[in-house]
Amino acid sequence: MNWYLEVLKNYAVFTGRARRTEYWMFALVNFIIAMAIGIVEGVLGGPGVIGMLYFLAVLIPAIAVSVRRLHDTGRSGLWLLISFVPLIGAIVLLVFMVQDSDPGQNQYGMNPKEATI
Repeated sequence: MNWYLEVLKNYAVFTGRARRTEYWMFALVNFIIAMAIGIVEGVLGGPGVIGMLYFLAVLIPAIAVSVRRLHDTGRSGLWLLISFVPLIGAIVLLVFMVQDSDPGQNQYGMNPKEATI
């Protein structure tokens, strides 16, 4: 949960680098919360307003952590745009997100793994 809150604290920080753990823990907690909201709204017969509000609330932090994750692998945040290519784009982006960090410092800053050790 700390990883999720850390991403929300860095709401619109598009600079720097994000570790795999930070990105994937945010994605996991985000998925669990979205599923819980969806189930509650489904049971109550709601129109999906709460789910849409939650989506809008985490949209910018999700984009920001994705850009920082791409920076950690040595890529520009513009690589996020590849997700607009059907199927292939999502696969390529997934491969980028699961790759290990660039060792040492790159043009986006120090390796967060080495900074915490």
